[in-house]
Amino acid sequence: MAKAAKTAIKTKDQKAASDAKNWTKVIRALRSPKTGAYTFKESIVHKDKIKEHLAQ
Repeated sequence: MAKAAKTAIKTKDQKAASDAKNWTKVIRALRSPKTGAYTFKESIVHKDKIKEHLAQ
């Protein structure tokens, strides 16, 4: 059996680890005007600014 992932992830800097929880990966589906195919754009956004980012 494999070890649990939570035991493998240990950070030396606890402040940086707690600050990382405030960021979110946002994936937007954008449709190409030429072909009509969808492309996906990924970005890392602070959790307080997600609505502003999606409104663009």
